[in-house]
Amino acid sequence: MRALRWHGTHDVRVDQIEDPAIEDPRDAIIKVSATAICGSDLHLYNGLMPGMRAGDVLGHEFMGEVVDTGAAIDNLAVGDRVVVPFTIACGDCFFCNERLYSLCDHSNPKADQAAEAMGHSPSALFGYSHLLGGIAGGQAEYVRVPYADVGPLKVESDYSDEQLLFLSDIYPTGWMAVDNCDMRPGDTVAIWGCGPVSLFAIRSAWMMGAGRVIAIDRIPERLAMAEEKAGAETINFEKEDVYERLQEMTRGRGPDCCIDGVGAEAHGAGDPEAVRRDPDSGEPNHPEAINEMIKSCRKGGRLSLPGVYTSPVDGFALNALMNKSLSVKSGQTHMHAYMPALLNTIEQGLIDPSFIITHRYGLSQAADAYAQFNAKEDGCVKVVMTPD
Repeated sequence: MRALRWHGTHDVRVDQIEDPAIEDPRDAIIKVSATAICGSDLHLYNGLMPGMRAGDVLGHEFMGEVVDTGAAIDNLAVGDRVVVPFTIACGDCFFCNERLYSLCDHSNPKADQAAEAMGHSPSALFGYSHLLGGIAGGQAEYVRVPYADVGPLKVESDYSDEQLLFLSDIYPTGWMAVDNCDMRPGDTVAIWGCGPVSLFAIRSAWMMGAGRVIAIDRIPERLAMAEEKAGAETINFEKEDVYERLQEMTRGRGPDCCIDGVGAEAHGAGDPEAVRRDPDSGEPNHPEAINEMIKSCRKGGRLSLPGVYTSPVDGFALNALMNKSLSVKSGQTHMHAYMPALLNTIEQGLIDPSFIITHRYGLSQAADAYAQFNAKEDGCVKVVMTPD
């Protein structure tokens, strides 16, 4: 089969490799019908994530058709159409029983490596380094899905792949970002970044009863989507001081809830995003977005961190966080807890997630798609790829 593999910083290639096979009775093999490039895939593309190896198959947002199942799978059959969550969970451990699926104790076969780096291991993720399992991802024609009796969401409606695909990650991630804010009806929510997760966070905040949603970015196409497709007020941080503008907009108090939808590759005003860091320099992740969020949030407010960080952050404003009595929730999305309910929001007509797609490619063009998405050329906000 063909699969997109990582060969180094800014070097991804579609290679011919062996088809995946059942390795465990709880496995399933999925024929991929649609896959997407996530903003966090760019952390791999730009060489920021430790634990990558040449030849790793990328991709954690995908869906498709079941073509084979292990002997223990009784909830799926060949021919079923499924959306696969990017987090892999066993369904049996302490954390899965607490519905904290992205903290699964059993799914990461390289848990010792992650524990050495972080103290404990989160769940395995598809296509996201050997720290997080070394599991081949879904930017391929076929993919092996471990714990398939727990993960894949079977879809029996006739909604298109483009309407369903983002249940695999960014729609639930945006929803959990707001959920983690403990948002109350009427709250003002400020969101740093207008990328795909943040756009879904905006839509989710409205569905949860937000009184006001303010989104912050500097890319014109993203700001336009936040306004026109998601209904947010916007701040261009290249043109306005974010803290001062938020104070004006909230009568000097600050937003009730703040969401960091940027993560590792945050850039402040005057810091050109096209100037990438040397991945071998050891430079830590950027604190610009999270520190601005801490400064801007009202006293006693709530912070949510769905943005992915790949290393420690120097200069983190812990003093302001503590003195303002801010609470923080973070983490990879507990996908299995959210997917069924969010499928219902699509089927009820509350949202059509395909609004976010700006570019479509065949799998054979994946290297070009990554380069365009990374450079934010031609208004590229979200890329979907299909077999060709």
